[in-house]
Amino acid sequence: MKKSIFVIAIGLFGFTQMNAQEYVVFGAKGGVNFSTFSGDGSNAFNDPNGRTSFNLGLLAEIPVSDRFSVQPEVLYSGQGYDISERDNGNDIEYQLDYINIPVFAKFYVTDGLALEAGPQVGFLVNSEIDYNPSSTNDNNSISLSEDQFNTVDFSVALGASYKFQGGFFVNGRYNIGLTDIYDDSFSNNIFSGTDAKHSVVQAGIGFMF
Repeated sequence: MKKSIFVIAIGLFGFTQMNAQEYVVFGAKGGVNFSTFSGDGSNAFNDPNGRTSFNLGLLAEIPVSDRFSVQPEVLYSGQGYDISERDNGNDIEYQLDYINIPVFAKFYVTDGLALEAGPQVGFLVNSEIDYNPSSTNDNNSISLSEDQFNTVDFSVALGASYKFQGGFFVNGRYNIGLTDIYDDSFSNNIFSGTDAKHSVVQAGIGFMF
């Protein structure tokens, strides 16, 4: 799976460079995720507590006209939710981490300010319950079988960004999950038939080279 992800990422950025070598601008970005599950079918997902994590990756902006660009990205994204919040200790987190590949249509309203929208495909690379998220000790984590999840996740992202002179930019997004997180074909899946999807708010900064 990881090999396939890297092949997709290399092909994506290789294609943009080949087709827009004179215009394409590359960049790096990172930021914070506020993620939950949304959907019906289980009381656990009616109002789940959010997991706070991070996103980090690379992007390319390909101008099509003065005000319109296409922007593909490759991001590592920490998603999931808090199973339990504890006043005198660390939260217990349900962690699902993805390599996400969004492709945005980017419309500049004014110089620097752009609205963004587009599809996103994600590949599950980590699934676990962490009893002490602030610790680097793996003994605090329980790995979850990937067989119970749909390892490919589709979503739609909406957002806005502002690019300053010199290449520095800030952005905010909302990722709306379209794919059920759980795989109903998994025989031991206690969440079978549950309509659970990702809901992720992202805020970040980056730099265009």
